[in-house]
Amino acid sequence: MLISFSVENFLSFKDKATFSMVASREKQHQERLVSLQGQKLKLLPIAAIYGGNASGKTNFCQAISFARHQIVIGNRPDARIPVEPFGLSKIYRKKPSGFVFEILVGEQCFEYGFYLNSKQVEQEWLVEILKTTEKDVYRRTGDSIVFRPDLDKDQFMHFAFKGTRENQLFLTNSVNQKIEEFKPIYEWFRSTLLLIAPDTRFEAFEQFIKDESPLYELMNDALVRLDTGIAKIGGEEIPFDSIPMLPLELRNQIKETLAENKPVRIRLDPNGDRYVVELKEGKICAQKLMSLHIDADNEEVKFDLRSESDGSLRLIDLLPAFLGMTSERAGTAKVLIIDELDRSLHTLLTSQLLKSYLADCGPETRSQLLITTHDVLLMDQDLLRRDEMWVAERDTDGSSELIAFSDYKEIRSDKDIRKSYLQGRLGGIPKILLKGSLKSASNMELVNG
Repeated sequence: MLISFSVENFLSFKDKATFSMVASREKQHQERLVSLQGQKLKLLPIAAIYGGNASGKTNFCQAISFARHQIVIGNRPDARIPVEPFGLSKIYRKKPSGFVFEILVGEQCFEYGFYLNSKQVEQEWLVEILKTTEKDVYRRTGDSIVFRPDLDKDQFMHFAFKGTRENQLFLTNSVNQKIEEFKPIYEWFRSTLLLIAPDTRFEAFEQFIKDESPLYELMNDALVRLDTGIAKIGGEEIPFDSIPMLPLELRNQIKETLAENKPVRIRLDPNGDRYVVELKEGKICAQKLMSLHIDADNEEVKFDLRSESDGSLRLIDLLPAFLGMTSERAGTAKVLIIDELDRSLHTLLTSQLLKSYLADCGPETRSQLLITTHDVLLMDQDLLRRDEMWVAERDTDGSSELIAFSDYKEIRSDKDIRKSYLQGRLGGIPKILLKGSLKSASNMELVNG
C-alpha cells in the first residue's frame, strides 16, 4: 500500500510537495479505513485530486510514473537520465529532483527515496519504519554507500554496489544481480503500483476477455448493468499475418518476443480496431476484439469496437482495473493511479465505479485507488472523506502544490464542500481572465480566483 509520496523539483513541482494516504481523525466512513498490524496509523483506500487545468494533477501522476520507471527499468549505460526539473527558475534547473515513497510491503513499512540529476543518482536510501523507530537499510551518497550492519558483512552487497552505474539506482541493480533482500521492495513498484494515463489501458485486460476466465462473466455483467448497450465483449479469430496496417518491423518483433500464454494487445490507431495476440502451443493466434449487442429478435449482433462511443471504450478500458481490485479471483492487492478518471464518462458512471469499489473496502483491504478528476459532482462528503479529497494549486510563480481538504479547518462534515470549491475558497480552480466575447481583449477581467 502507499502511505505517502513526496516530489521535489520535478515538472511544475518546485518545492517539496507531499501527498499522504494516512487517515486523519475524520469521523466519516471509518468502516473502510485500513488497519495495519503493528502500526498506530490507519490508511485510506481512496483519494481524489482536483484542480484546474495546468494545476499539476497530471504532473503529480507523471512524477510517480517517472520514479517507477527509474526503479523498474532504469536507463541504458551512459544514457542521460530524462529528468525534468522545475523549468521556471535558473536555480532549480541546476538542482537535483527528489522522489520519496513510504510504502507498506506485506506488513512492513519502508521509506524509499532518491535524488538525481540528468547525469547521476546523487542520493538513494531505504529505511525500515518500525512502530517506535526507524532503521536505515542502506544509504547511498554519490559513489559511496553505508549498509545496515548485518548487510555490511555481505561482500556481494558491496560487489553489487560497485557494479551500479552512476545513472542507475542501487535497488534496481541489486535485483538484477539476484539479491533477494530487496526484491519485495522492487516487486511492489513493478507489480503493485499501476498507473493508467488518459490514453492508456489496464495492462491485465486480456484475462477479462477469455470466456474460460472466471473474470469474463464479471466484466460482461458490469457492462450490462452500467447501461452501455453492450451485451458482452468477444473475440473473432483471424490469422496473425492478416492484421491490417501492422508494420513489418513490429510484426517481426512480436513473433520474436511473444511468450507462451502471455498475450499482448495491439491497437495501431486510438480509434481503430483492437487485437489480442497470443502464443499457444507454439502457434501465434490472433483475435479481433468485438462488442456484441442484442437485436430486436434477441439475437447477438457483432460490432467493431471502434463503432462504440468514447465513453463505452473508456469504460471497457477501466472496468478490468476496478474488477481486478475488488475480486479475490483477480490476484494480489494493487495501488491503482488513474489520471482523469472521468474522461469521456458520464458523472453517474464515474460515481458508481467509485461507490462499487468503496463497497468492498474495509479494515483488511490492501488495495488503494488514487484518481485525478475535474468532476466536481464527486466532491461529495457522502462519497468521500475530507482527507480523501485533495486539490492541486498553481502558484503565481508557476509552481504546483498539493493541499488536503482536511487542512481547511472551517470545512465541517455537514458543509457543501462543492460550493466552497467552486467559489474559489479552497483553491484549485482556473483563474479565468475573460468575460464576454473571445474576440475582444477589452472584455478581460478576473472571473474566478
